[in-house]
Amino acid sequence: MKIAIIEDELLAVNYLKNLLDTQSIVPVTETVILRSKKQAIDFFEKDSADLIFMDIHLGDGMSLEIFEQVELFTPIIFITAFDEYAMRVFRHFTIDYLLKPFEEEDLHKALQKFISIRNNFDPEPVLKSISSLRQAEEEIMKRFMVREGNKLKSIDEHNTAYFFASGKYLFLTTKDHQTYIYDDTIKDIIQKLNPEIFFKINRKFIINKEAVSEIIKHSSQKVELRLSPEPEVNAEIFISKMQIAECLNWLNS
Repeated sequence: MKIAIIEDELLAVNYLKNLLDTQSIVPVTETVILRSKKQAIDFFEKDSADLIFMDIHLGDGMSLEIFEQVELFTPIIFITAFDEYAMRVFRHFTIDYLLKPFEEEDLHKALQKFISIRNNFDPEPVLKSISSLRQAEEEIMKRFMVREGNKLKSIDEHNTAYFFASGKYLFLTTKDHQTYIYDDTIKDIIQKLNPEIFFKINRKFIINKEAVSEIIKHSSQKVELRLSPEPEVNAEIFISKMQIAECLNWLNS
């Protein structure tokens, strides 16, 4: 089995390599040492490994940036002194997350987990799920280009209070109450927005969660939202009856 170690600290490399050489869980036939992000990218552009050990902080940047340059579906055991990246690394084919300093027993448990997954599970659905997640993240729009006179202006998703449709046009309203025509349709734009931030409450409005100032429940089938800033269209804004439960759950999350 070919192992790749992505680690810039020589002591850490030697410690891990010695543990791998003395264990009997995984048969290691070749160990590739990659001391920087650049070396790793150059290697994986033309080669591969069966298992990767990856530190997160490298001398020339974050190892997570490697995934922006090459597509890796190789199982990974992350080894780091920082615990704040635990959620981010599981977007990839992560087997385990070991915090430095780790013991030999910790490594053995991670290797046993790797062997168990390899022997008992078909990796294809996992790979498809990872690929779909990356594609979805790449397709989410975080900035919106609008026209202001003869200039173009880019508006960040967090400064976007809501989109609303009126007549043939779709409008974008910012949190500081600026409204612009946006070249899209409400049906299409909802597919490109971050669902944690935006929700299509009815046929005319897609709102940012932070733009909701009041929720008024008239009945179980009639829920009104007050938005801030108030829309220029002078009308009460109700959640579509079919969307009430889902929208209230989204607002509460």
